[in-house]
Amino acid sequence: MTAPHACAVCGFQDRGFIFVDPHRPAAPVRRFCSMHHLKFWSSTSRRNDGMVDMTKMEKQAIKDARRPFAEALTELGLMEPFFNRSAEDIDRLITAAVTGFKKSMDRQSPLTDDEVPF
Repeated sequence: MTAPHACAVCGFQDRGFIFVDPHRPAAPVRRFCSMHHLKFWSSTSRRNDGMVDMTKMEKQAIKDARRPFAEALTELGLMEPFFNRSAEDIDRLITAAVTGFKKSMDRQSPLTDDEVPF
């Protein structure tokens, strides 16, 4: 059995869906947890010439994460220092947490992309 890889979209463990850019053979193999994420990546990659910036959906997801973030801060008694922060500051914290999570998943994945997971 091969070690797990991280989904290129959400950072969770991949489930065997792979994208290889036929126009850029040197581009890394991208792995995904679902066909939905694979299709999202391939369509976004085509529109942006291989560069994937934060999409409207991702921006909305960051915004939607504000409430659970505030709830967790309140439960932990940490809300006061964050209460007067701007939405941009809160979004920066959420983005940093999500990015750190995804980078950790990438580091825990094998270094080679040669193996086929099925």
